[in-house]
Amino acid sequence: MKNTESLKKNTDFRHVYGEGLIKANKYLVMYKIGNDLTINRLGISVSKKVGNSVVRHRMTRLVRESYRLHEKVFNSGLDIVVVVKPGASKCTYWEIESAMLHLAKLHGLD
Repeated sequence: MKNTESLKKNTDFRHVYGEGLIKANKYLVMYKIGNDLTINRLGISVSKKVGNSVVRHRMTRLVRESYRLHEKVFNSGLDIVVVVKPGASKCTYWEIESAMLHLAKLHGLD
């Protein structure tokens, strides 16, 4: 059974941006807010400042995979938006994974 869905609607992103708790590190910014569901919803935002479409898609895949492998760390019933900072374009998977886990710890999700 799938425990996570994607955030797709602009209104959902705006709600998380406006009302959610924010934590950041060198490569990522994470917004989190509770939802009334039993599953998490993950949204990933990568600006054109990060790089061309190939780089942006690679960053999206890295964030999604690091979340998927550590999904048990994140509590259920959350809307999470991860924003990739421009400096992350040269990062390896392990650096992104470390940044995600660091933000989860800052949010008290571990």
